[in-house]
Amino acid sequence: MKRVSIFTCAVAMLAASCFFTFSTTSANGKKPAPKTVTFTKDVAPIFFRNCAQCHQKDDIAPFSVLSYKEVRPWAKSIKEQVIRREMPPWHADPHYGKFDNEMRLTQAEIDTIVAWVDGGAVEGNAKDLPPVPVGSDKWEIGKPDVVLTMPQEFELPAKGADDYIYFRIPTNFTEDMWVQSSEFRPGNKRVVHHAVIFVETPMMYRMAQDQAKASGGNVHNPISLIQGQRGSNMYLDGTVNRTKPEAPVVDDACGAKRNSGSGTTALLSTYAPGRNADIYPIGTAKKIPAGSNLIFQMHYAKTTGQSEKDRTSIGLVFAKQPVEKMIDTYLVVNNLFAVPPGAENHSANACMTTRRDVELVNYMPHMHVRGKAMKYEVIYPDGKRETLLNVDRYNFNWQTLYKLKSPVAIPKGSQLVVTGVFDNSTKNKLNPDPTKTIRFGEPTYDEMLVGFFDVARPKPAERAVTKLDNATLDQYVGEYAAGMGPKFTISRDGNTLFFSMPGQPALPATPEGDAKFYFKDVEGSSVVFVKNEQGEVIELQAELNAMKIKAKRVGKTVENSSK
Repeated sequence: MKRVSIFTCAVAMLAASCFFTFSTTSANGKKPAPKTVTFTKDVAPIFFRNCAQCHQKDDIAPFSVLSYKEVRPWAKSIKEQVIRREMPPWHADPHYGKFDNEMRLTQAEIDTIVAWVDGGAVEGNAKDLPPVPVGSDKWEIGKPDVVLTMPQEFELPAKGADDYIYFRIPTNFTEDMWVQSSEFRPGNKRVVHHAVIFVETPMMYRMAQDQAKASGGNVHNPISLIQGQRGSNMYLDGTVNRTKPEAPVVDDACGAKRNSGSGTTALLSTYAPGRNADIYPIGTAKKIPAGSNLIFQMHYAKTTGQSEKDRTSIGLVFAKQPVEKMIDTYLVVNNLFAVPPGAENHSANACMTTRRDVELVNYMPHMHVRGKAMKYEVIYPDGKRETLLNVDRYNFNWQTLYKLKSPVAIPKGSQLVVTGVFDNSTKNKLNPDPTKTIRFGEPTYDEMLVGFFDVARPKPAERAVTKLDNATLDQYVGEYAAGMGPKFTISRDGNTLFFSMPGQPALPATPEGDAKFYFKDVEGSSVVFVKNEQGEVIELQAELNAMKIKAKRVGKTVENSSK
């Protein structure tokens, strides 16, 4: 995702009064003179209400609309963009989906803008000018309940490749918090290409510390599991992950039956130029568990030719009414496609099968500068196929969050299909190099095929927590083996049991009963210890992510961290 450097959001969905030249005649038989369309009375209200959020000083647009003097040099460009329906920026096919934030102009609204330009772009009477919007500091979500900010400014050098930088921000929440709205505030929109915020739960932080301890890293500020994730087909190039050139090529992930999606509660919010804030309906929210940190993944692009500084924030509004539904974010991804040199319409897809009944709430397609179009579809369990969204004019510089007017019910076992089309030809003006084969990667000069889906589902029931003494916990300590698979170890640290496998971080378990445990970050998980007639633990039965495991106890002695 790259900083917007072209004209954006010129006009909006709701326009001021339209202007007509009536065909009626006066008493003397002469037609009245056409009404003069002016900036102050007719055009400024449109710009102020709908464009000033981007078109003002030091924002992402190339000029400000806050005064006639600033707008006048751009009049012809505005007219051209409006006639071509490039502005306002809305790139979805109107035949698929009904969206709450849809921005389309009526022909009458377009005619108003055109009439003003064709009439000489007259300023008009200064007394007709509406109040000028004050700055861009108004939050789309309203006043946040809390604002969390990067711990210090990040300095970006003037030149070099893109950077992915991670920052950990403690929330200091002492109880689970339900977020109904969230909104990014980039500290420097000129260089913040995009950003993603993840929730790092206490369990994830402990696992990161275990990995740091094993590798000799910094246990006080360990590399997060989110930052450390890298598949076997990826490599680290500077600070960014890229697909290895020799990795297998899979353009048709759906045909290859490669389920390439993931559902996660770890992703809190994202930022890209043009993207709206996350605002969920009353009774619907995302969860941040008590004691969690936020991980800011910042993608910086060195586009200004000079050193820059950034200190980004996120504002949160918490649910004030009982939460009945929780929001998950699905990422349907293909990271093994390859776009040939010069290809003008190269297609690739990704698929994900839903594991439960959900309601689709929001969509956000994401590709880079060679992205040309993206389609969202669903294949229901009965085989019926339906198009959900068709972005036939994808614009890398304006990435929209498409907010559905009404949720779409998707039954368990449905397949979500995302198809992307790429233009790696010389016809693509944004293409940095049409002679190269392009693979998946984090920097802008690579490509991505990611379909974001926000989905709602019933809020999970709260699970019980039982307090057990150390003597009871020590009954379960030992080594366990499931068939011919690797052994895993259960140990105690203080008043907590930890489950671990060789080379993997330990998972803390929460007691739900004397012999029943679960993992807080793994929904639906359970571990039940089985005893023989003598009261000795002989095996455990576990369920994790719909996978059932039965493991025999093969060793009783494991050194505990504390007694």
